Amino acid sequence: MKNKKTPEDSSVTMSEIVLPSHANALGSIFGGTIMSWIDIAGAISAGKHARNIVVTASIDALHFIAPVRVGHVVTIKASVNRAWRSSMEVGVRVDSEDLLTGKTVHNVTAYTTFVALDKNGKPTTVPELTPDTPEDRRRFEQALLRKESRLELLQEYKKNGHL
Repeated sequence: MKNKKTPEDSSVTMSEIVLPSHANALGSIFGGTIMSWIDIAGAISAGKHARNIVVTASIDALHFIAPVRVGHVVTIKASVNRAWRSSMEVGVRVDSEDLLTGKTVHNVTAYTTFVALDKNGKPTTVPELTPDTPEDRRRFEQALLRKESRLELLQEYKKNGHL
C-alpha cells in the first residue's frame, strides 16, 4: 500500500438515470435515493483510498438545491478530501442533466466520513492524503474545519444525552 495518495487516486464518477420508481408524486427523485447514491459513491472513494473495508461514520447536512426529474441523468462525483488515522472525509457532488436539452444543474454537495476497518472490524490506519492542486489544498484545509465542527456537535449531543 502506498503511504501517500492524492485525491485523484480515490476519484469516483457514477451515473444513474432517474426512473419513475425513483420519483415521488411530483415527478422528482426521492431525497433518500440521492442520499443512497451519495453513500455508495463515498464508500467506493474511501475504499479506493484505504484499500480496505470502510463504513459510513457520518454524512453532513444535505441541502437539495434543485429538483431532479424523471428522465434526467444524475452524475455523482466523489473523492477523499482529507485522511486522518483511520477516518477519511469524502466530498460528494451531485449534478443532473436533462438529456433532451443538455441543461445541467448542480443539485447537492455532501461531506461524508468513512472509517476503515480491518478483518476483525476494528479501525485501521489509512494512507496519508497529499493534495496536488490548489483546489485539492482548499478542500484539504476546509475538511479540518468541518471535522472540528462535527466533533463539537458530537460532544454537544453526548452532553445533552442525545447519544
